[in-house]
Amino acid sequence: MSNPTTYVLVHGAWHDGQSWNRVAPLLTAQGHRVFTPSLTGHGDKAHLLSPEVGLTTHVDDIVGLILDHDLSDIVLVGHSYAGMVISSVANRVSERVSRLVYIDAMVPTHGENAIDVMPLTQVLIDGAGATAQPWRIPPLPEFPAPLGLFGVTDPDDTAWLKTTLTDESVLCFQQPAEMDNPAQTLIPRVHILCVGSEAEGVTRRPIPATQPNGEPSRVYELETGHDSMITMPVELSDLLLENA
Repeated sequence: MSNPTTYVLVHGAWHDGQSWNRVAPLLTAQGHRVFTPSLTGHGDKAHLLSPEVGLTTHVDDIVGLILDHDLSDIVLVGHSYAGMVISSVANRVSERVSRLVYIDAMVPTHGENAIDVMPLTQVLIDGAGATAQPWRIPPLPEFPAPLGLFGVTDPDDTAWLKTTLTDESVLCFQQPAEMDNPAQTLIPRVHILCVGSEAEGVTRRPIPATQPNGEPSRVYELETGHDSMITMPVELSDLLLENA
């Protein structure tokens, strides 16, 4: 392949870089370069979780990765909460990002935090406030099918996923996204929605018909649960390849 794409895949809250284990090989098999970092407080950085870890920490994680490896022309992918992360990363290093892909993700505007984008997040924060460690939010529990554990219902997959999940700091949901750099509005966006098994009370913010850059919005749907990288890795990878 003459022009391989560089993908940076950013996991959502409570997850870690392993959530992309089924997607990354499908992209690299096509000759592309793929990074699947774990954010501070997760995966190999789980021991670094503290009350001071917030959205800014996670933005610094990804910006640092991009600069350390001198990455450019990146397809920057964010799942769920990581929509907040990639939005602010694009604000910082817009010249290095060729496309933003939001997978069932929070999509903020400048100054919004996760609570603004998805008010149900405040319920999780309130729940943590009644515990001995009010700054940390445990992973969501497993629900009966079709909700499962973040939309994962296969017993083996669910058992594995549980081994990867760790707590999230409240500050991650409270810090605002920074999107005041006009250059970031020029970056094309793609939205991939996981539909068919939405939890009660979880409302998805409508996607505007027009992107910030003036182009028509590009929206795709996958008939699967929230963690589509686990439940539909082939279909998700195909969409990522199509939108490189």
